[in-house]
Amino acid sequence: MRHLGIVGECNVQYALDTDSEDYRVIEVNARLSRSSALASKATGYPLAFVAAKLGLGYGLFDLKNSVTKTTSAFFEPSLDYIVVKIPRWDLGKFSGVTKEIGSSMKSVGEIMSIGRTFEEAIQKGLRMIGQGMHGFVENKELKIDDIDKALNEPTDERIFVISKAFRVGYTVDQIHDLTKIDKWFLHKLYNILETAQKIEALPPLDVDLSKSENSNFDLLLRIAKKQGFSDFQIARAVWKEEMPDDGSDKIRAYRKSLNIVPVVKQIDTLAAEYPAQTNYLYLTYNGSENDVQYVGDKRSVIVLGSGAYRIGSSVEFDWCSVNALKTVREEGYRSVMINYNPETVSTDYDMCDRLYFDELTFERVMDIVELENPHGVILSVGGQIPNNLAVRLDDYDVTILGTQADKIDNAENRHKFSSMLDELEIDQPRWKELTSLSDIESFVDVVGYPVLVRPSYVLSGAAMNVCSNYDELKNFLQLAADISSKYPVVVSEFVENAKEIEFDAVADRGEIVTYAISEHVEFAGVHSGDATIQFPPQRLYVETARKVKKVARKIAKALEITGPFNIQFLAKENKIRVIECNLRASRSIPFVSKVLKINFIDLATKVMLGLEVEKPSKNAFDLDYVGIKASQFSFSRLQKADPVLGVDMASTGEVGCLGDTFDEALLTSMLSVGYTIPKKNVLFSTGPAKSKAELLESAKLLHSKGFNLFATGGSQKFLKNNGVPATLVYWPSENKSPNTLELLQDKKIDMVVNIPKNLSVSELKNGYMIRRTSIDFNIPLITNTRLARAFIEAFCNMDVDDIEIKSWDEFH
Repeated sequence: MRHLGIVGECNVQYALDTDSEDYRVIEVNARLSRSSALASKATGYPLAFVAAKLGLGYGLFDLKNSVTKTTSAFFEPSLDYIVVKIPRWDLGKFSGVTKEIGSSMKSVGEIMSIGRTFEEAIQKGLRMIGQGMHGFVENKELKIDDIDKALNEPTDERIFVISKAFRVGYTVDQIHDLTKIDKWFLHKLYNILETAQKIEALPPLDVDLSKSENSNFDLLLRIAKKQGFSDFQIARAVWKEEMPDDGSDKIRAYRKSLNIVPVVKQIDTLAAEYPAQTNYLYLTYNGSENDVQYVGDKRSVIVLGSGAYRIGSSVEFDWCSVNALKTVREEGYRSVMINYNPETVSTDYDMCDRLYFDELTFERVMDIVELENPHGVILSVGGQIPNNLAVRLDDYDVTILGTQADKIDNAENRHKFSSMLDELEIDQPRWKELTSLSDIESFVDVVGYPVLVRPSYVLSGAAMNVCSNYDELKNFLQLAADISSKYPVVVSEFVENAKEIEFDAVADRGEIVTYAISEHVEFAGVHSGDATIQFPPQRLYVETARKVKKVARKIAKALEITGPFNIQFLAKENKIRVIECNLRASRSIPFVSKVLKINFIDLATKVMLGLEVEKPSKNAFDLDYVGIKASQFSFSRLQKADPVLGVDMASTGEVGCLGDTFDEALLTSMLSVGYTIPKKNVLFSTGPAKSKAELLESAKLLHSKGFNLFATGGSQKFLKNNGVPATLVYWPSENKSPNTLELLQDKKIDMVVNIPKNLSVSELKNGYMIRRTSIDFNIPLITNTRLARAFIEAFCNMDVDDIEIKSWDEFH
């Protein structure tokens, strides 16, 4: 670093051979790195802040340590705790994707867990990544054909394979030989397994929770809690397959009777050598007293964050959480945040009065609620994780600010919600609850394929699927039932060629305070998180918008909504139907707040605190500009995944762009997510007859602007018959030239429009090969008819140089 003359942030990566302790430098980045946010949060030493000051010419002696407020920034951080970072992968969402992880990054987020022992921190972390696991042990059984192979080739599930390998008798040395993971880690993981096996081996007489003590079990219980076991894991180890529904509640009550409770520790940068001034906290069982004094004055408001970034829950919920914290503070309450994602602003320790960098599980939230004795808890700004805790927190008499738990359950539970719509005489796609396969078959006989399978309490369409035939239906029903065995799965009719409309709003005791109606560019069938959204809507009938408002008012009243909510509608020939209602902040609330310049979350938080708010004036919806939200995909990182969009969300980010016209906003947004405007050659492979017809005008437009069209068999014939010249190219499976793959690999095509034949997974191999090759060779690919039309019209009608560059303030 001295040789390179680096001032400020720097990241150096090393490779270390643990046997000889020989090391090599891999690379140096003279900038902030992905791990610098983690290092800042892990140590409480704000690297970017200090680096910026150094860049301005300050010296380390001039700067105060922002945690101790007394020592200078010259002191190196020293810790009395252990931090574990675990990435979050979402590979299960993609068909055909390779699960191996290597030198190309595939994770979509990460978590950071804090504990006093490695065992405690790793178990906390494995719960935090939100992949349905309870820690290192006591998880659902993994089915692995070849354990040696699974240990040898790293995948997103390898740590759970290690747990299974220990169970079936592998030794630390054998696992080390296969994984090359340092034995220190493997010995620590083995400690966890040993404790689990000791609890599992206890005879029932040694675990009688009606007694005041059970000496053998009590000792193991203390060890287990110090090793990061949750109450659920302990309950499962005790009762195994016979575990009662309230098993973890029983363990909780019993350990509290023995005064086995966590203590709150403060993060400081100098291992408690100097007093820390910030309320940056974590909970641990490896300690004897709290570092914080609790007054229990009911002036705290706890905001639950959104956890690990994942497909479907990312910065949008962090934006909502941060805005809620700001408003809570401004209104004179003590703002308290629970979250564990080092990448978020909501986990900056100066963002709130108390930050608990800890789990968002029922057990941990209850531990904190009991310590804080708050005015109330806000669930509706952190996405799906907090919403899923509503009913259990309510059972324990926790004050929920905003919409109440029974109403949240009425909206999340597919059966209850659909029944409520029927009672209110609000139109929805025909539906049936999954009771047996034969019932569903008779339902499908009436409505016909395709149908939509929808589990309850999910985010980003997890396990939601459109099924075009019986085999798919059977397959997905099983998957949906696995996701949520406690809550109903509903199968509903899938309405084709319908517009999708988003209604984002804030309500106060069932009365709508402010709202925004936005419209998807794509037809329904593309998940709202993947769709291109226009706001205000540009192609919506006034009558449709009026009907949407009327139905939304009915639903808000029936669910007595207080706070933010989102309803999704289908519109076809002026007839509207409700798809679903989320009683929480939605993915599109930050987007509409920024386009409208009305902060929905600020209003929602005031409403949830019981304050009177003024309704924004009606004319705010009279906008002279258009906002477009476009999605960012990472298919190039996901080898072999089929880059086709459906009802299960696939995008890993988004952009919001403004323009004076729809074309300008769309063009800016498409360029922002990495599309390039084709120079001369466009390939059409347009699937079913309907999409061929819909894209005819776009093809004519391209031809008139001097583009060369290439098309596969049916598409070429259709274009030629309709007076548009196109060069015939052969399918990948046909060994004839010119072949689509050759043209793509030789970079002779500038853009590909490929519309899949149907919605099934087994969509023709040829289509998959064209799509995958386009992605692998970095050629812009569009797989949706409506988006292809909009994009082609935009770049044909407008030159990129004509896009006006304006700041956000200039749009009025």
